[in-house]
Amino acid sequence: MEETNKPTRTLTTASGRPYVEHENTQSVGSRGPLLLQDFVLHEKMAHFNRERIPERVVHAKGTGAYGKFTVTHDISKYTKAKIFNQIGKEAKIFLRFSTVGGEKGSADSERDPRGFALRFYTEDGNWDIVGNNTPIFFIKDAKKFSDFIHTQKRDPRTNLKSPIMMWDFWSLNPESLHQVMILMSDRGTPYSYRHMDGFGSHTFSMINAKNERVWVKFHFKTQQGIQNFTGPEAVAMRTQDMDHSQRDLVEAIDNGEFPKWSVKIQVMTEEEAQTFRWNPFDVTKIWPHGEFPLIDVGEIELNQIPKNYFAHVEQAAFAPTNQVDGIGFSPDRMLQGRILSYPDAARHRLGVNYQQLAVNACPFMTNNYHRDGAMRFDDNGEDSPNYFPNSFGDVVPDERYKEPAQELHSSTADWYDRNAGEGDNDHYTQPGDLYRKVMTDADRKNLVNNIVDSMSGISGPKRLEIINLQLCHWFRADISLGMAVASGLGIDAAQAMQHENHHA
Repeated sequence: MEETNKPTRTLTTASGRPYVEHENTQSVGSRGPLLLQDFVLHEKMAHFNRERIPERVVHAKGTGAYGKFTVTHDISKYTKAKIFNQIGKEAKIFLRFSTVGGEKGSADSERDPRGFALRFYTEDGNWDIVGNNTPIFFIKDAKKFSDFIHTQKRDPRTNLKSPIMMWDFWSLNPESLHQVMILMSDRGTPYSYRHMDGFGSHTFSMINAKNERVWVKFHFKTQQGIQNFTGPEAVAMRTQDMDHSQRDLVEAIDNGEFPKWSVKIQVMTEEEAQTFRWNPFDVTKIWPHGEFPLIDVGEIELNQIPKNYFAHVEQAAFAPTNQVDGIGFSPDRMLQGRILSYPDAARHRLGVNYQQLAVNACPFMTNNYHRDGAMRFDDNGEDSPNYFPNSFGDVVPDERYKEPAQELHSSTADWYDRNAGEGDNDHYTQPGDLYRKVMTDADRKNLVNNIVDSMSGISGPKRLEIINLQLCHWFRADISLGMAVASGLGIDAAQAMQHENHHA
């Protein structure tokens, strides 16, 4: 660290009282018992005991940086969001990258999706896109989320990560196949956070000045070029540098190599959504680019590492609920569930006033009737009314921000996925197209090797049952993929095909 000539500051307690003895506790004689009255000892130990806030249940390990978003193209025909209202306009951003299933001490190069949580600080409030480095997800209904995440954590008895739990769940949930195929490819082990794309993943809505609604998906294309580890390279990096991605981002920005991503959207009209062959709100499926091409929007750049990791990265709390005028939700079932779960998790982890923390606070005006709660950081509304309506205050709803009504196409409530249509239950076309049309020969080879390596960890009395069921899914996506995986696992391909025909 560079030498500075900054003036010294007086050491004080948290309440501001100066004190001198920071290292030695007051005692009775040089070898006698300690005195209860040494309040500095109490304050230091009590604070130390509470330094660790609860770890995120998912996305526990990550890194983040501040930067800027710049508008490069006019999309005002789709949205009235003020952040997009002028080419060249800039907004401050904060972006947190993360792994998903591992704990804070896990390795950055683990095979895992990567979180891509992006906050825009706008004059209409904070706007969060809480996505991943993949355009899809493992499940399409939030009710399954806790079950899925449990399979990525530790076995209740052994306290070890379990291939049995993972593949058992995936084999029983064919909707996971598309994401599992991406995870098992080299895209499951990005070289660094700078060298991967980001996605909003969910379908969102945009509303323009005429109150017309379209459906959108957000894409963030890395300008550094995509780079991935192969499976063996990722394993090797775990032993060389468990914090490789953290170090890479910090060093790049400190060296002035500011990473950038191009911001793009896909747009689907409400009419197109009605006739699309798949449910356009199903997060396990993509919108083909040939039918819904990428539209240029702008650019994001990261250029500042926070001075304190805990204050800005660990205490960052993103939520899909943080939308702004001109951008909204969709019937995406996973998105609908996250609207509840993300703010709830933040209130548990950080407290009810978490949005007053510097990284979470809107830098522009905020007015509401929230009061009190642990760790209130401001003047708590002073003497203004904490109820509405009232005859004294001046905080009132603004009708200009009212969204247009959304037409619903059913008046019947039911658990519809039990009887979903053919398109909704097509879990194989898109994974098959990914394997045949998008992946190179090298990609396909590495994919098979990674699948075989992972599925080889399945053991126990249910081993063959789990393997055969999962092989059914690989066969249905692509026959050659199923044959290659079966061969790698030492399973007779003809026998596996018979099992597939039996379950078809």
